[in-house]
Amino acid sequence: MEAPGAPALEQEADPAVAVEAAAVRLLARREHSRHELRQRLERRHDPAVVAAVLDDLAERGLVSDERFTEQYLASRLRRGFGPLRIRAELRERGVAPELIEAWLDLGEAEWFGHLREAARSRFGAEPPRDARTQAKVARFLQYRGYPESLIRRYLWG
Repeated sequence: MEAPGAPALEQEADPAVAVEAAAVRLLARREHSRHELRQRLERRHDPAVVAAVLDDLAERGLVSDERFTEQYLASRLRRGFGPLRIRAELRERGVAPELIEAWLDLGEAEWFGHLREAARSRFGAEPPRDARTQAKVARFLQYRGYPESLIRRYLWG
């Protein structure tokens, strides 16, 4: 028998309350795309309840794919990643293609600046002149998600 005033060990009476609490805990750590939240919450909760709660959170402005995309892009740019890799990662996270394209439309000059900064932080200020080092830099930049046209421009002017 429970002592008076002891917390009940029963589950929440309303499953939506539990789903919302779990979603808010996840969002408190970092922004999530709606798709990410849905996947995580549906592991433990009813998909219909999850959908309803996510609709409510989106209406209240607590879940926003646009805000997630903005923050994700800024984070990946700081770490030196290029448009091809960022686009693929955002697709994996369920962000709408039109939203991805709108945020990645920085222009070739700006992407070239990010590429140059990524290469400089890893290999030094000047583009490499010998073939072996050029190949190494090219592989690094391809892995980071920069298009071949920008890599060629950086390496061979």
